[in-house]
Amino acid sequence: MVALNTDASIRRLKGSERPWNTLEDRLEVVAALESVSFVTWFEEDTPLNLILRLRPHVLVKGGDWDMAKMVGAEEVLGWGGQVRCLDFIQGKSSTKIIEKMRA
Repeated sequence: MVALNTDASIRRLKGSERPWNTLEDRLEVVAALESVSFVTWFEEDTPLNLILRLRPHVLVKGGDWDMAKMVGAEEVLGWGGQVRCLDFIQGKSSTKIIEKMRA
């Protein structure tokens, strides 16, 4: 399962020019991935309430997150789950791509 921030949540976190792709478009792209069984969204600035409701066995975030500051990590580890960070690929974030386009 993958949970995405709503457009309003992204605007609060990243500014009025974001997101570049609507929630509907982002949901469609992620749902098309073969490895994704279910995709949903959350309105809050963090997915903590969703994590507490679903109690996942594994929590995965992008490698640009410090695992010690990852929302929900303490809770998932507390009920015996695992926390993982994906490898971060320098220069491939949405922010970096937007910066290159503007330059």
